[in-house]
Amino acid sequence: MFKRVVRASKFRHVFGQAVKNDQCYDDIRVSRVTWDSSFCAVNPKFVALIIEASGGGAFLVLPLHKTGRIDKAYPTVCGHTGPVLDIDWCPHNDQVIASGSEDCTVMVWQIPENGLVTNLSEPVVVLEGHSKRVGIITWHPTARNVLLSAGCDNLIIIWNVGTGEAMIQLEEMHPDVIFSACWNRNGSLICTACKDKTIRIIDPRKEEVIGEKEKAHEGARPMRAIFLSDGNIFTTGFSRMSERQLALWNPQAMDEPITVHEMDTSNGVLLPFYDPDTSVVYLCGKGDSSIRYFEITDEAPFVHYLNSFASKEPQRGMGYMPKRGLDVNKCEIARFYKLHERKCEPIIMTVPRKSDLFQDDLYPDTAGPDCAIEAEDWFEGKDGEPILISLKNGYVPGKNRDLKVVKKNILDNKLSNTTEKTGPANKCASSIKNEAKLEEVLKEIKSLKDLVSSQEKRIIQLEEQMSKISI
Repeated sequence: MFKRVVRASKFRHVFGQAVKNDQCYDDIRVSRVTWDSSFCAVNPKFVALIIEASGGGAFLVLPLHKTGRIDKAYPTVCGHTGPVLDIDWCPHNDQVIASGSEDCTVMVWQIPENGLVTNLSEPVVVLEGHSKRVGIITWHPTARNVLLSAGCDNLIIIWNVGTGEAMIQLEEMHPDVIFSACWNRNGSLICTACKDKTIRIIDPRKEEVIGEKEKAHEGARPMRAIFLSDGNIFTTGFSRMSERQLALWNPQAMDEPITVHEMDTSNGVLLPFYDPDTSVVYLCGKGDSSIRYFEITDEAPFVHYLNSFASKEPQRGMGYMPKRGLDVNKCEIARFYKLHERKCEPIIMTVPRKSDLFQDDLYPDTAGPDCAIEAEDWFEGKDGEPILISLKNGYVPGKNRDLKVVKKNILDNKLSNTTEKTGPANKCASSIKNEAKLEEVLKEIKSLKDLVSSQEKRIIQLEEQMSKISI
C-alpha cells in the first residue's frame, strides 16, 4: 500500500463531488457486454453511452444539458448489426464519433449540431478490414481524419477516414488479444498492452516494434498502457498474486520499471485517465465504487497518491471530459461521467481556491480542437504537436465543418495508373497504330465485297447457261 506521506502539491486537496440527481442522465439501459472498455465518451457538446439494444448494437448521444429521465423512445445511433464495444469522439470535430463493434466493422458518424431527432442508422463511412470483433477505437491526437482500430483478430489498422482507406495494417506483432492501444502526445508512436503480458512501443509508419517489455505485469488479467506527455509509459495490471498494480516505464530502458506500486486485491480492470496539463492520473476500476488519483513527478516515488473519491454504487464504465469542456470559474480540473446500471452520473473534481480569479497554475494552455496536420501529411511521415489554446476566458466552441469522405475508386486508380505509366508519347503512338489497323480492316472488307459481287455475277451467268440447255 501507499505510505501516506504529506508532500506539498496543489492537487493534494482535490475533492470529488457527484452532481444532484436532476443533473444525472436517468433511465438508461447501459450495455451488459463483457468487454473492458469505458462504454462512455464525452466532449464539450455531447455525452455518448453504449446501451443494450435488441437485434444489433446502439449507443445514445445526448447533448450535455439533456439531463433528467431519458425517454425510452429517445433516438439512438443504431447502424451496427452486433453490440457496440467502443466509441471515441473525434478530437478535432465535436460532432464526429467513431464506433467499433462485434460485427467486425468500424463506423464513423456525423451527429447533427443540436443532437439527434430521429434514429441515426446511416454512418458517414463504414471501415471494413477486421475479421473479428473490433474492441478498441482511438483517434490520432493531432492529424485530421486518422483513426486507429484494434480487433480480436490481433490486428491494428490505421485508417484515413477522409478516403475510407486502410492505410497501415500492423499484422503479426501481437500473438494474442490486444487489451489497449494509445497514441503518444504528437501521434508519432503507439503503445499497446496485449494478452501475452507484453507492452509494445510501435512506430506505425515504419511498421516496426521499437521497444517492448515481456511480463510487464505477471498476472493473467487485462493490462492497460498509456503514454504520458514526457514520453514515459504508465501501465496498470495485476501481479502474480492477483494484486492490482500500477507501474511507470522509460521507453528507452524497458528492462526495469521506474517504479511499481501494489494497490489492492480487487479484480476489476483499472482504466487510467490522464491529464497531460497537470500530470495527474485518475484510476477508475470497473466494478469499483471509487476513483483514485495520483500525481506523476520527476522525484521518487514518481507516482504520488493524492486521494480518492468514493461512492456507494459500483461503476459499469466511465467517461472523461477533455479540459476544454470544464468550468474554469469553479476551479474544476476533471469531470467524470460514471455509468451505473440505469443511469449516468457526472462527478466533478475541484481544487479548493478562495480567489475568483482565473487560476493559471491549474490551467496551463491545453490542446484545442484544431488539428496540426492533415491525414496525408502524417502518412507521408510528418508530425505535428498539439495546437494549444488558453482557457482564460473559457472555451467557446467554434463551428464544426461536416465530415466529407471521398472514397477512392479502385478501378479509376488502376486506369489512372496505366495512363501515368504509358505517358503522352506512348498514347500518341498507340493511336497511330490503331488507325493503321482500321485501314487494313476496311481494305479487307472492300476486297471481300468485290469477291462476293463477282461471285454473284458468275452465278447469274451459270443460271442463264442452264436455262438455254434445258430449252
